[in-house]
Amino acid sequence: MTNRSIFLIRHGETEWNRSARFQGQLDSPLTEQGRAQARAIGKYFAGIADGLPKTWVASPLGRTRQTAEIIAACGCFPEFAFDERLAEVSVGSWGGLTHLDIEHGWPGLLDGSTPFDWYFRSPDGESIAEATARVTSWLAELDGSAIVVSHGLIGRIIRGVYAGLSSNEALSLPVPQDVIWHLHDGVIEAIPVTPG
Repeated sequence: MTNRSIFLIRHGETEWNRSARFQGQLDSPLTEQGRAQARAIGKYFAGIADGLPKTWVASPLGRTRQTAEIIAACGCFPEFAFDERLAEVSVGSWGGLTHLDIEHGWPGLLDGSTPFDWYFRSPDGESIAEATARVTSWLAELDGSAIVVSHGLIGRIIRGVYAGLSSNEALSLPVPQDVIWHLHDGVIEAIPVTPG
């Protein structure tokens, strides 16, 4: 995996990000800030258009599609393909809820969880093993380099698999929406972008 160059992007801020609702595989639209973040990423790529990967791929969920469309409008870029394996981790019936909603609806279920592993306690959500398996499958099939628009939690797992991190290490990685993660030569470099 280390001989590839992957530019990994989290979708722009959404209405549910702003209101601290957990999206999972549900959706809410980008905020104006989220649209500005996507434009800043598109402008960054437009500024270095020579030598960018030919493969552009995104999660098929609405917020990543919206982010991809905004990025694509900033230059003469290849069309985005969509891959289900890049979709956010499913949190099942917890989608659209706040942490407080979950505590109220499932008393005690989050006891002893960390700020990172609680996602996988949803009684009808996806397990970390399932999420890691689909990311590993996608990475194994990736032929060459790519621009990738994905999500916060699954983006952590992508970076973790790429770098050979433990699950706990991967889940604790930061996931800002104004950074492009450049995975290359076995390292992960943060490229900050400033919405203007």
